Amino acid sequence: MIAKIALFLIFGKPLVVYLGIITLLSFSFTALVGFLNFKGNHAISFPWHPRLAALSLLLALLHGFVALAIYFNF
Repeated sequence: MIAKIALFLIFGKPLVVYLGIITLLSFSFTALVGFLNFKGNHAISFPWHPRLAALSLLLALLHGFVALAIYFNF
């Protein structure tokens, strides 16, 4: 069941590909927030950094689970 969801095509690419892209962007944005706060630019306050990190980790775990579901037919 999860494998069918993971392989659901959106614009010709499986959903798991888009989930991976969103995860990569989330990690990149988290790093950017931390870097900007380190350099003194506090446009996005530092308390958002751990929240974004938790979201990124959650997305990465979801992406990994969905990707593995393709191979193990969950």
